[in-house]
Formats: sequence, structure tokens, C-alpha cells
Amino acid sequence: MKQYSIKLSPIFAAILLSVIVLIVSACGNSSTTTTNQTDADRSTAESTGDELPQEIRIGYQVSPNGELVAKALGLAEQKFPNVKISWLKFDSGRDVNTAIASGSIDFGLVGTPPGASGISQGLPNKIYYIHDVIGESEALVVQDTSDIQSLQDLKGKTVATTYGSTSHFSLLSALKQESINATDIKIIDMQAPDLLAAWQRGDIDGAYTWQPVQSRLLAENGRIIITSKEVAEKGALTGEFGVVHNDFIAKYPKAVKLYIEVLDEGTKFYREQPEQAAEALSHELGLSVEETLKAMSEITVLDAAAQSDPKYLGTPEEPGQFAALLKQTADFLVEQQSIKSAPELSVFEEAMLNELYVD
Repeated sequence: MKQYSIKLSPIFAAILLSVIVLIVSACGNSSTTTTNQTDADRSTAESTGDELPQEIRIGYQVSPNGELVAKALGLAEQKFPNVKISWLKFDSGRDVNTAIASGSIDFGLVGTPPGASGISQGLPNKIYYIHDVIGESEALVVQDTSDIQSLQDLKGKTVATTYGSTSHFSLLSALKQESINATDIKIIDMQAPDLLAAWQRGDIDGAYTWQPVQSRLLAENGRIIITSKEVAEKGALTGEFGVVHNDFIAKYPKAVKLYIEVLDEGTKFYREQPEQAAEALSHELGLSVEETLKAMSEITVLDAAAQSDPKYLGTPEEPGQFAALLKQTADFLVEQQSIKSAPELSVFEEAMLNELYVD
């Protein structure tokens, strides 16, 4: 893989100074609830603005954040008692992008790199909620029996990650920060479940990935070399955010506002009742309650009140710094040749639905 240089703006430092960065990714084939509803059913008469859909399709990822708590507690089902809620699982943000492009989901969760890529390529969606800032929940884990003690020792080794994800972004950023040429390392593309299987077979020396797979690697003779918190402290911040399809927000604005309330409820439960939240999340993550609490401590989750903060979405009059972070990320992806070009900052600012948080 070719290594490129990147100039990181002061935006990163500004964000890092204002947030206690503690965890999670990063992020497919979809699964779970299916629907019999046809496209014709979805294209009913024009909405009055207060109309609710017959079904809401939520593309989620297994990440220890407020949205997964909301799913575990059935908060969306409670908020929309007469609406079918379909939870569709994805293994990575790039697959969420594909689903948005095809119109097969209404809401989706992506990390900053796939999200920036989607905006750059003109996907039909808008950012409506920033879920979390990633810290220690994503990390480079190596086999405990290996001779890898630092990033410099990765030369000639095989490291797996999910291309286009927050983990991939953090891995390449970490190498750049240490002046290591990525072409000296065999970096291979794997979805998280496949990555775990490759680890168990001994096919890879290390993996840069997120929870809950990270915990499983550590439980199977793994040890951490560097975390995304450390990479972020040097300027390469990552996070996860929600996108909503343009057609859905245009037709069902009330449903979007109500779903934001669902996320806010889930996040507040996460913060105020961590033990109960961990118990609910443990079933979703496939981890013990203790492991889940640790994963929760590695991520900074954001509630609805934080969205209009200048560090995040901001307001229509004063767009937040999150747009600049996405622009910076997109420029990095161009240098990687992951995308052909990155649009101007104004495009990222226009992609943010920050008017939803203005009274």
C-alpha cells in the first residue's frame, strides 16, 4: 500500500482539547429483521410533515454506544408503537454506504472515513447525529508470541484491518506519525468476523480493529501496541455518526426528530445507569458485563444537547468543526487514492442537519 503524507489542521487539536477521548469503530452484510414493504408502499401520498412511515429501517453496527443501548432496550419500538422497526446489522461503514446508495435503509451509522467518503461521492444522505468519539476501543493488537514491540517492528509483518474504516484510517495515520512506510508492511483487508478467524488460524501477526472483536483478540493471546486514543492525541481523530437518507428526511421530518429522542434516551441511560446499560449491551456485543463496561469506558458518547456545540454539528449560522474534520479526513482519503477527489468544506457543512437542534 502506498504511503502518503498529510498535513493535519489545528481543528484536530481543538477538538481533542475539548473532549475526553475514551473509545470505540470504528465499522457488511445485512441481517436481522426483513420487510415485506415494497417501494410502492413507501411512495405514498405527499407527507404533511407530521406523517410517520409504516416502517423505519435502521442500519446499525455492533458498537458499544447509545444507539446499541436503544436497540437493546427497545426504545425505538416504544417511541414508534405503530411503526415497524427493522434493525439491519452491518459489519462496516462502507457497507452502510452501499445500503444508503441503494435506498435499502433509512438511517445508518458510519465512521468518519467512510462517512467522509460518502459525502465526497455524493451519497443521498445527511448527518443528523454524532454518536461518539473513538478512543481506546480501537487498537492495534498483535500476537503475544510475536517479536513486535512497537510500530517499527511491523516491517515485514502481516496486519489485517477493514479498508475504509476508522481502524484503517488510524493505522495509516499511526504509521505516518512514526515515519513508517506502509508499503513495508503487508496490510490486508478483512471484515471484523473474518479478521478474528484469521487471527485464530495464525494467518496474521496483528490486527487494527474495534470492539467487541478487539476484546476477543486480547483474550486469545493478544496485546495492544497502540490505540486510537494515542493516534488521536497526535492529530488523527476518529468517531462515529448517524446519516439519514435524503428521501426519508424530506418526507418524514417528524420521524427523524423522534428518533433523535430515542438516541438521546439511550445515551442518557448509558451514562446514568452504566451497570444496567452494560448488561443490556453485553448480549449485543457477545461480551461479559465486565468486558462491556471496559468497552464503554473507551468511548465518549454524545447526547442530543451536545450536537449543536461548535465542536460538533454546530448551527446553520455557525457550522461546527465536525465538518472541517470530515474535510480533513476526505483529503487524507484522496492522498490514499481511496477516493478520487474531496469537495470544498462548504459541501461537508451543507451535509449536516444541524437545524434539527435549533429551537
